[in-house]
Amino acid sequence: MPRSLPGLSRRDFLGASSALMLGHQAFAAEVSEKKKTPFARPRVAAINSIYRLRSHAYHIAGRFIHGYTRNGFHHQPPFDLVRMWNHQQPKDDLGHRVCKTHNIELTETIAEALGANGGLDVDAVLLIIEHGDYPVNDRGQILYPRYEFFEQIVDVFQKAGRSVPVFVDKHLSYDHKLAAKMVATANEMKFGLMAGSSLPVTWRRPEIEPPVGTKFEEAVVSFGFDRGTVEIYLFHALEVLQCMLERRAGGETGVKSVQFLEGDSVWKAGDEGRWSWRLLHAALSRCPSTNTGPIRENVLQPQAVLVEYRDGTRGAVLNLIEQTSEFAIGAKVTGQTEPVSSCFYLPAPPGARFFDPLTFNIEKFFATGSSPYPVERTLLTSTMTDLAMQSLKGGSKVITDPALGVTYSAPVDSGFFRGPYVDAG
Repeated sequence: MPRSLPGLSRRDFLGASSALMLGHQAFAAEVSEKKKTPFARPRVAAINSIYRLRSHAYHIAGRFIHGYTRNGFHHQPPFDLVRMWNHQQPKDDLGHRVCKTHNIELTETIAEALGANGGLDVDAVLLIIEHGDYPVNDRGQILYPRYEFFEQIVDVFQKAGRSVPVFVDKHLSYDHKLAAKMVATANEMKFGLMAGSSLPVTWRRPEIEPPVGTKFEEAVVSFGFDRGTVEIYLFHALEVLQCMLERRAGGETGVKSVQFLEGDSVWKAGDEGRWSWRLLHAALSRCPSTNTGPIRENVLQPQAVLVEYRDGTRGAVLNLIEQTSEFAIGAKVTGQTEPVSSCFYLPAPPGARFFDPLTFNIEKFFATGSSPYPVERTLLTSTMTDLAMQSLKGGSKVITDPALGVTYSAPVDSGFFRGPYVDAG
């Protein structure tokens, strides 16, 4: 008999396990009916930039191979990862070894990964272009070829006369115009497209899920990362902001402007009320890593992106490297005295278990062909990231652009993981 977890009774565990098993059986039956072959498991291809320790492909594709922890117990995705293509093979490459060990075909081209003899014989595609050796432009953006590889996937779809769901890791593209083209292509060809990072679905402490229609007025996200380029973690922070503010009354109506600030101009903007010190302190209060001492004294080079939404809602994300190493949010709701706040918890590498909830949501997407949360969210955060980097390059100029006018409705359930994030003892 499995041992129970704190907060999870044996009855709850057995019920959840039964529900998950029934869901997998139903999905397998659906796939079998489509393929007219008994006991067929859906087949997945992984298109990666690089497969090495701690790369995103290692964590996401690796979970399709090895499984991961769900509610404290091992969960094995009901899919077969059948082919892999890796753009780069550095000295610490693990792609050849993992493919050989697990009987995965390592291909020479993207087209070969999607199907033998020029066809399409997989049921879903992972596009994981994060990490690797790629150039950086003059705005500090890594030129990951997500769009170019997406186009090669689409080319296979067009030749095959059919398509399958595609997951794109992190932002759609460093270029918001290319990101918009990707979404438009998926809509035109009518295939499911999901994108984004782990932040919106990782564990939250406390476990808050404001209902859709919450009257948010303002939100501030705190984070602290200096590894790599600014863009890398800025995107994550904007995802935290967006997955909360998209739940506001009236739905997502789009963004009016973004502005990147650095140094003393960040503190000045707070003093002028352009972002809220109170909400910042509410966010930091949830973070175990929060440093002692005054923020102004601790943080040597603060960075911020100020976001003004079309409906008047305000948002800000602040990179405070010396003050915190976690992502957290503080938000003001009309009629509530105290801010809503939570830390978006990221279990540390090498396991990096925040990829567990992301992978589980990818599974749901592959099972249904419909993303658990709108791809328009990632289109908006991709666009905000790109234009914020333009603002940085342009000396903190306020950037307005019609491309920021992305509208959509938030899902009732954001899909973030509740409960334990460690294995049952």
